Formats: sequence, C-alpha cells, structure tokens
Amino acid sequence: MSDRLRQAFTRQGEVTAALGSPFMARLMPLIGERLTEATAVGARCLVWEGDVSAASQSVPLRLAGALHGLVLDGVDDGLQAAYPPNDVPDNALWQAVEAALITHEARIMDWLGRPPQTNEVRRASAIIAGIWWGLGQVGTMPVILSELGASAGLNLSLDRFALSMGRGLHVAPRSAVQLKPDWTGAFPKPHPINVSDRAAVDITPLDPHDPGDRLRLLAYIWPDQPERMARTRAAIELADTKVEAADAAPWLADRLQQPWTGLHVVYSTIAAQYFPYATGASISDTLNTIGAGATADAPLLHLAMEADDDTPGAGLVATLWSGGSPTQHLLARVDFHCAWIDWRNEASPAPRFPLPK
Repeated sequence: MSDRLRQAFTRQGEVTAALGSPFMARLMPLIGERLTEATAVGARCLVWEGDVSAASQSVPLRLAGALHGLVLDGVDDGLQAAYPPNDVPDNALWQAVEAALITHEARIMDWLGRPPQTNEVRRASAIIAGIWWGLGQVGTMPVILSELGASAGLNLSLDRFALSMGRGLHVAPRSAVQLKPDWTGAFPKPHPINVSDRAAVDITPLDPHDPGDRLRLLAYIWPDQPERMARTRAAIELADTKVEAADAAPWLADRLQQPWTGLHVVYSTIAAQYFPYATGASISDTLNTIGAGATADAPLLHLAMEADDDTPGAGLVATLWSGGSPTQHLLARVDFHCAWIDWRNEASPAPRFPLPK
C-alpha cells in the first residue's frame, strides 16, 4: 500500500499544479517521498486500505487539509512560518510538517477520519450558465434549486453571485462573490434567475456558520490561493439554507414527489464520483421516472458538472424534461475549479446520472 499512497501524493501534486497551486505541487510529492512509519500519522496513512486517490478516499487531501487547518487556527507557529505567504526550502518545510504530525497527532488523526469537502464556489459559474440554457429552452419562470452532495451548501446562493463572461457582470452585479471564469465558445444568453425554493443534501453536511465546520471548509482551500479563500468567506456570509444530512437518492425521490411550478433544477458539481453505485443508479431512475411526467409549466432540468471519460476538465451535461422525450446536451468542458469554461452546447446520448466506476 505504501507505494500506492506515495503515487497518490505524487499524482495529487501534479493535479494541484495544473489547478494553479505551486505550493501544493511542492508539498504533496514532498510528503509522499518523506512520510514514514516513525510517526503515528505516517503509519496510519502508509497502511491505509482501499483506494487512497482523489477519485475515492483522497488521503493526500485529508492530510493537507489537516495541516492547513493548523495554520489557519494559528496553533502551530512553525508550520505557519513555513506556509504561504512565506517561502522556505523543502527541508525546512518538511521539518515543520513532521513536527506538526507529532505535536498535533490526535487532531490530525481525527481529520483523517473524514473525507475532504471543498465547497468550491466558482463551480456555481457552470450551474448558472446551465440554468440560463434551461430557461432559454422553457421560457422565463421561477427556479427551484436541489443540490446533491452540497457540502455546506454555499452554491445554493448562486442567484446572489455575480458572473462575468468577459463583458459585464450578470445575476447579482453588486455581489461580494464575483465569478470570472476564462470563457471560450459562444455565450449563453443571460436570464433572470428568480429562485422560489432551495434545498440541498449531503451525507455529512457542514454548517458554514459553525466555527469548526467553517475551518474545515477553509482548510481545504490551498494555502497559496488567497482569492479562493476570500471568495469562500464572502459566500459563507450569504449562506442561509441548512443542508440536510441524508443519502441523496431517497432525499431526491421525496423532494421530486412534491408538485412544483417553474424550472426545477437538480444539480451536482464533482460529487457523483463519491456516491455509492446504488445511490447513483437510484438517482438516475428517479430523474427519468419523475422527468417523464414533467410539463411545460413544471419542467425538470438536471445539471451534472462531473468528471467523465473525456478531457480537459469535467463535463457539464444538461438533461431537460418538459413534456415528451428528454433532451440532453454537453453544454461545456469545465475546469474542475471553474477557472475556465469552454462552451459547446452539443447534443449528447440518452440521459443518465453519472455513476462511479
């Protein structure tokens, strides 16, 4: 297992480099190379059972979040001095990390017991664009939001964010949360997003107004990305909907049994890969069953910004039921943190909720 864990740290470093974090690109392979069983934390990680990669249990990110949490909490001066905005050689960085593994063993062990939850606010850019596409198909009407795997539910406030496609701000132009992805391809026509109801589910939700949960949210933002940190803090101030703790499949089935008027948008962003296979299959069945009864006055739109078998980034797939047969489009390829969006709007095969492999 130790070889697979070290490979996971190396791979995570490559991913974080591509997503704009030079510090994490250094830290991840450094830990992968130097972690040993001499510390209890190292011993636990090196014998971790199962898939330790970012596609499953994300052990490197669990440890990275635990360490960053110590920095943000101000409880480890040595680690803080080695983290951005400071810049120290690799040996000094590793010495600070290793000392933290020993000094804060109990706390780090606790953090390792829970998966990372990065409630990336910029992903709302893709969902907003997808809602615009949906409203363009069905006409102006109220919007109902249902988010699956919502973490702390920050993106339930997407109608309170400002989105730029390179020419002006839309949705809520004066918002403190401003989303400005690099955009290629055609621009979808903006439409007013008037949310009449919003709800979300997560198997282990976080409360952004709880100090401990807020620390977890911020700790999984990479230390050398202060703009992401500021954006997330601003989104926390806007959050006012508690995410329900439940399995997404029965939660969605219950929610869609309730009649609605307007465009009901069910969405997820880099969450489906973490659902059990049975949960994903049940969600797919529910969407198709309820969607078959959707009407022009009460259409159903499913938006999935999820990893798939293609590159670059993730796919943004829209499936719309509004009476008659559903339509499905690959709307865009999207950076995993929505730093960029490549708009395509191409017809795609028959709809199905993305299932974990």
